[in-house]
Amino acid sequence: MNHHLSLISQKFVLAAALGGILTATAAHATLNVVATTPELAAIAQAIGGDRVAVTSLAKPTEDPHFVTPKPSFIVKLNHADALIEGGAELEVGWLPPLLDNARNPKLALGAPGRLQAATVVSMLEVPTTLDRSKGDIHAMGNPHFMTDPLNGRAVAQLIAERLGTLAPKEAEVFKANLAKFNERLDAKLIEWQKSLAPCASKRVVAYHNTWPYFAQRFALKVDLFLEPKPGIPPTPANLAAVMSRMKAERIRTVIVEPYQNRKTAERVAAETGAVVLDFCQFPGGVKGTEGGYIELLDYLVQSLAKALATEGKP
Repeated sequence: MNHHLSLISQKFVLAAALGGILTATAAHATLNVVATTPELAAIAQAIGGDRVAVTSLAKPTEDPHFVTPKPSFIVKLNHADALIEGGAELEVGWLPPLLDNARNPKLALGAPGRLQAATVVSMLEVPTTLDRSKGDIHAMGNPHFMTDPLNGRAVAQLIAERLGTLAPKEAEVFKANLAKFNERLDAKLIEWQKSLAPCASKRVVAYHNTWPYFAQRFALKVDLFLEPKPGIPPTPANLAAVMSRMKAERIRTVIVEPYQNRKTAERVAAETGAVVLDFCQFPGGVKGTEGGYIELLDYLVQSLAKALATEGKP
């Protein structure tokens, strides 16, 4: 990683010269916004509209903990008016060195242009002690909180307020866009809760512990994982234990994300009569989620509701 970042630093000048520094859209927008992940970018675009140019650093199919840094990221951060990150150590493995090299005071901690989504979220799974033997444990709690639509609503509010601070003349536009976003999200939430109500308390197997916020919001149990510990690859012993539980409790759904080993999930499903459901945290990570944050959640809810509704049927 250090060698990689050193190369990035060396290539900064070249990237600035060749990277097009600002896109055509950014040149006409009031604010140039960088988001670390695609769902944050999607919300920023919904709130900012044509007053912002938004870039996501992570790809929709990429593990947000292990994003591959590129020289172009330094250029984007150097010219950004705002950075929206998840926080809570989600990007701790790759973002800080990029910011160091970008040298943009607008994105310094405490500056109006630095937005950390975790600051407006009630975090789950905050450890009482830090024991690294338990796997990839985050000191501030589980950072995958955007899968709860009410957390998305809170983050949208933060983005609208902060963009309004950065561009006061556009503040009313951001407020109006926020109102439209909230109206649509609130209406869909009622629909989503109705869709998953028959599935209350059903257990779902996940590859990684990505879904506690989603599970809590929709009264599901996603607490059985193919990984023996967070961030530790599946082991034969753990997979055997998971399959035993699945057979005993008649659990028939395994969710897997684009960057995880689907073949492992398929082997577990084949042994237990389960189905593998393609899930993702980010718009564009799975076909049918490209439209934006609300479209992503709609896909997650409807696909899971359909899978759980067929459990136990021939």
